[in-house]
Amino acid sequence: MQFRGMIGRTRGAGRAILGISLLLGASAVSAQSAGAPENILPTPAPAPSRPVPPTQPAVPATQAPVALPGDPAATVMPPAPVIDPVMNWSLANAQALVGVIEQIGAHGLVPADYQLGDLRAAILAGAGPALDAQASRSFTWLVEDMRDGRTRMDARHQWFVVDPDVDASPTETVMAQALASGDIAGAIEGLAPTHPDYAVLKARLAATPAANKTMRNTLRVNLDRWRWMPRDLGKAYLLTNVPEFQLRLTVDNEIIRSYRTIVGKPGRTATPQLAEVVEGVIFNPTWTVPQSIVKGEGLGAQLLANPARAARENYKVTKAKDGTIYVVQQPGPQNALGMMKLDMPNEHAIFLHDTPGRHLFNQAARALSHGCIRTERALELAITMGILGGGLSKEEAVEIVKSGTYTRVPMTRTFPVYLTYFTVASDISGKLGQFNDLYGRDAPVLAALNAPRQPWDGKRKSTEAIIQLDNPL
Repeated sequence: MQFRGMIGRTRGAGRAILGISLLLGASAVSAQSAGAPENILPTPAPAPSRPVPPTQPAVPATQAPVALPGDPAATVMPPAPVIDPVMNWSLANAQALVGVIEQIGAHGLVPADYQLGDLRAAILAGAGPALDAQASRSFTWLVEDMRDGRTRMDARHQWFVVDPDVDASPTETVMAQALASGDIAGAIEGLAPTHPDYAVLKARLAATPAANKTMRNTLRVNLDRWRWMPRDLGKAYLLTNVPEFQLRLTVDNEIIRSYRTIVGKPGRTATPQLAEVVEGVIFNPTWTVPQSIVKGEGLGAQLLANPARAARENYKVTKAKDGTIYVVQQPGPQNALGMMKLDMPNEHAIFLHDTPGRHLFNQAARALSHGCIRTERALELAITMGILGGGLSKEEAVEIVKSGTYTRVPMTRTFPVYLTYFTVASDISGKLGQFNDLYGRDAPVLAALNAPRQPWDGKRKSTEAIIQLDNPL
């Protein structure tokens, strides 16, 4: 019996689940009081309360309202013009800024992008309005690229992750604090991503000979992708690196469990990059077959004409008065969604789910889906999430599975989910690996990095068309 095999594997994962529970705290295992789930998304840290020198008036940058991950009600407005702040720069602070720019290549950035020659000339001319304007401009551009990424949105194909870092560290605040403390280098370094992989990529870039331009460029591309992400991903989260075909359950940036994945095929069905939250775990899901299959491929008419096939394949078929045929596959091991799906509402209709075709996880290249992420050992993941995020006991979770009944377990502790795209990254064993550029997304990023720097246009979310593909097969 397939249930028995799956449930048996969950017993072997019991110790791992207990260990995760201890890391997350006891409240993650016990059910919490009714109401909104505890949100463990990264929260922008308040800026340190260092006073802004009164002699350095700041012109605040105008930012557009933005929808953060997990806030479906928020609306992304068109970007407003970005106004760079201008503050008073001493010669010492300006010289320190020169030193930072000269070393910025360690992050895969190019010193010339920050008008290094113009800054040096302004320093030679002495303190005054010209130096204030040039140093403020160079510092602002450096802050933007370290905090938000050098690549503009138009070159980030199918990248829909919204980075909240500009809200946590507005440029004028960073500049004022840097000038007050004199720690120009610390202010810039303090914007770098905190995920360990960023430091690993920096170290590899430093160790890669200048003659190996291909590898250096690939490292630069992936360093910039980390800067597109929230600086702090949160305490506990799920992260899948699409080109690696792997999903991680991570606590304090340490991988607790990993799962092989099947991702979208190249082209229209490529998996987009998202940052969402798990709002519930659905055990024994149903699958409402899309009309593109019911009508477009004739499945509805075929099943109506062959009730034995409908019963064998576990479909419930109904025909409305207007002639529309609806087909819903009932829960069971052969359901197209398998035994579970993670409920993570998003405008792309992308989610993580099980699959009856588990043999496909044995393939090395697994870009096979219509966009959604099929997950190995999905039932184990669902039970883990039900325990840690939904307050279930392991026994309760197993009973829900055995019932065979559609059951949605809402999260009392929401988990961020990051669908990322890194072609060089630490693999699940901790070793730096290089992965096939499945969707050809490195080239436009590299072209943007090598082109003259463009002023930030204020865009914080991709304006690309959203492709909804509701067929998980």
